[in-house]
Amino acid sequence: MNRGGAAGAPRPIRQGLLGGSFDPVHVAHIALARDARRHLALDIVTLIPAARPWQRDALGADARQRLDMLRLAIDGEAGLEVSSVEIERGGPTYTIDTLRGLPAGRDYFWILGADQLENFCTWNEWEDIVARVHLAVAARPGSGLATPAALHSRLRALGRELHILPMPPVDLSATAVRERIAAGLDTEGMLHPGVAQYIQRHGLYRTPAA
Repeated sequence: MNRGGAAGAPRPIRQGLLGGSFDPVHVAHIALARDARRHLALDIVTLIPAARPWQRDALGADARQRLDMLRLAIDGEAGLEVSSVEIERGGPTYTIDTLRGLPAGRDYFWILGADQLENFCTWNEWEDIVARVHLAVAARPGSGLATPAALHSRLRALGRELHILPMPPVDLSATAVRERIAAGLDTEGMLHPGVAQYIQRHGLYRTPAA
């Protein structure tokens, strides 16, 4: 199928990449993937659960459980998929390793929240990340959208822009979901029904984080 482009050549596939712990995946994660796909005219958005995020504490669900919940959460969502590449690789999760394994010839957009933007320049080999993907950021409550000076300079040197996703900030986090479950409180509206049932069936997050 011809996707348009110069001299009738097909345009590159535009693929969004949304990484994270997804511990658990909640409705704001899916809303972000959905809105990014629409705003950036992406062909596909791939959700990539981390094996062992190096900048956070131990996870409450194991790798297989987080994968299962993600697949439940995207059921029926057009243009969304789940990749287990980081879990299969194992060990501490570094975004740059994932990007180096991607197929060539596509336009990649790394989707992140404003809270991640603030510490982006602490990521392993962040300069190389910016050279490989476009960055798209969404607002998060309590986090501004100011670009770190070093990142701003790197983007300018590459002739790239920081894409801002025009979605309202959602005051929801996986931490809040886990805390409500541990306290025996209702999580209605926070989780896909299938994910909520999965958590209950497997007894996840019932013990408060240390």
